[in-house]
Amino acid sequence: MSGHLFAGTSGFAYPRWTPLFYPAGIRAEAFLSYYAGRFPACELNNTWYQTPSRSKITGWLAATPPNFRFSVKGQRGASLRTLLKGPDESLPFLTDPIRQFGERLGTVLFRVPKEIPRDDNRLAALLARWPVDLPLTMEFQDASWLVDEVIDACRASGAAVCATELDENEEPPRLWVTAGWLYLRLRRSRYDRNEIEAWANRIVPFLEIGQDVYVFFRHDATGEATVRAAALTEAVERRMGVPPGEL
Repeated sequence: MSGHLFAGTSGFAYPRWTPLFYPAGIRAEAFLSYYAGRFPACELNNTWYQTPSRSKITGWLAATPPNFRFSVKGQRGASLRTLLKGPDESLPFLTDPIRQFGERLGTVLFRVPKEIPRDDNRLAALLARWPVDLPLTMEFQDASWLVDEVIDACRASGAAVCATELDENEEPPRLWVTAGWLYLRLRRSRYDRNEIEAWANRIVPFLEIGQDVYVFFRHDATGEATVRAAALTEAVERRMGVPPGEL
């Protein structure tokens, strides 16, 4: 049985995506339901800046179908305190609100900024205390973390390691299998057809062995990210010989 492809964009609440993606005249409160009719997942941006209220999460859940999945960026301040000062006090503040997503939670994206270099003890404390019912994806922005010891620690705890592609990267990022899903953030400012096809070629083998794959394109001014996400989905479906929406 193949894994599921959860392709989409980082964020959805962008009025300037009209008319390339959102139809003219659409109201802001209808953005998410329209988005969810075209993509199976979204990486939430605003949860990085503030903890979402119960009413906001309730609204997100109501606007999307049961098979839709949310990637929730861990709130910035609580994430930093959890990593740098220890998880005892800050971890519940970070994770308790996220439980409201229930089975609609794809994963929590825990971002470690590039200003923070590798620290095995701090990582070990975080992984040891992380709630087992909340799927965890680690994004290490400083290259010092991307070593075998850190990858092995994430694998042992069942946390995924995010692969992030940026404009300054000369080569596509390495992919690690450390959990039951693969997580990709494709954040270059441009992707041509050949680059989309190349990513489809890399993704398909993971789906074929049963890995779920989350892949999110960086939001942009006009909505080109949605075009890229749709093109990647179509390319993967074509390679796997499945009808649209089957993955």
